[in-house]
Amino acid sequence: MESQQRLADAKVLVIGAGGLGCPALQYLVAAGVGCIGVADHDVVELSNLQRQVLYGIDDIGLLKVDVAAKRLQQMNPESKLILHPTSINKNNVIEIISNYNLIFDGTDNFESRYLINDACTLLKKSLVFAAVSGFEGQIAVFNTPDEQKTITNYRDLFPVQPNANEIPNCAENGVLGVLPGIIGTMAAGEIVKLITGIGKPLINKLLHYNLLNQEQYEINISPSDEYKQVTASDLMNNTAESVLSSYTEIDAESMLELSKKKSTLLIDVRERHEFPKLNPTTYQQIPMSEFDVFAASDIVADNIILLCQHGIRSVAAAEKLHSIYGDSKKIYSLKGGIAKWRNHF
Repeated sequence: MESQQRLADAKVLVIGAGGLGCPALQYLVAAGVGCIGVADHDVVELSNLQRQVLYGIDDIGLLKVDVAAKRLQQMNPESKLILHPTSINKNNVIEIISNYNLIFDGTDNFESRYLINDACTLLKKSLVFAAVSGFEGQIAVFNTPDEQKTITNYRDLFPVQPNANEIPNCAENGVLGVLPGIIGTMAAGEIVKLITGIGKPLINKLLHYNLLNQEQYEINISPSDEYKQVTASDLMNNTAESVLSSYTEIDAESMLELSKKKSTLLIDVRERHEFPKLNPTTYQQIPMSEFDVFAASDIVADNIILLCQHGIRSVAAAEKLHSIYGDSKKIYSLKGGIAKWRNHF
């Protein structure tokens, strides 16, 4: 009864209502967590359905937080759900996170992970972290003292934030659909353990799980000499937001409208073997493997629109061009890529 009461009194924020967030949300609601925040700005897409089990065909195009809330309230109407239909960024991260006792990071990009980690460190909020790629997943508990009162965070494990194009996310690398279900459920278990005080949570440990052979192992995490204490000023200057000022992400309709302007280039940065093939008279193909040469050339166009399969490599290309041309050219990236806007090509 005491543990159940602790669950009822808990306030948990789940950031990302995707492959990891869906199973975590289901089991937290079913366990009787009293207040759950759900933060996600995205809408349901067809490609989500093989791993994001709260959604169905009829939900495509709807906000994930709205659909998730409807299903979760049917599971347990006594759990209070607070919806945050927005992306977590430097302007709202402190305000949103400060209202919760425990944070679950189920995002799929490094900018968000570092921002959430830094905010949790600054606010002294326990953080459960999970990530998946291909057939492997990871879970850890940060910013929570162990028996020796030692506290670590994500930057103790990975001190330096990688560039956007260095490591692909699920959209680029792929993930077996059941894997986020396994890892998300395990993360929910860690949250329940932290709230109730039962068992041994993965405090200062990273659990690595391989679905192909059902092997798992733990890595001990120690405070890093490279880690510098995060300040509010650091948070406001987070890389995730400074990058956004260098280019603009647009949808397909905006791309087609901009393409009508004079002095506009549309560049496909996918490799030459990738499908679908685009009309070469409209879209100039310059693969990322050849992009450095193009970027160093004298580009005459005033507007440059970059696109790829999922809108990830195009962001990396946009950053590269901005580093060379600064604000002298207007640089755009097609958000979601060709996969999201197939009907426009």
